Amino acid sequence: MASALESLASIARRSHIVPLWSDDLSGRSLEELLRAAIENGAWSQSLRLGTIKLVNSRLAKQISLEEYMVGRRIANDDAAECKRRKLILESEIRSRKGVRSRLA
Repeated sequence: MASALESLASIARRSHIVPLWSDDLSGRSLEELLRAAIENGAWSQSLRLGTIKLVNSRLAKQISLEEYMVGRRIANDDAAECKRRKLILESEIRSRKGVRSRLA
């Protein structure tokens, strides 16, 4: 049973696209940061839609409670990572825009 749940978790993680990410943003231009913020927003939207599908699958009894719980854990982990990236990107973008406006 554990291997089946691990397999499900692996499939669930691959079922959506996670934007490439590096915590070192120093070498990225403002335009690249803005693009990364847009990609992160799209990922967030995809995560929300995936959660809706997961809930609907459970309500329709298409998946077991165990499968639902694994899916929710993965969805919650991904949502937390998405939010973390959003906060980092917003902070870096604000910082760079502030530097630009002070230099202008």
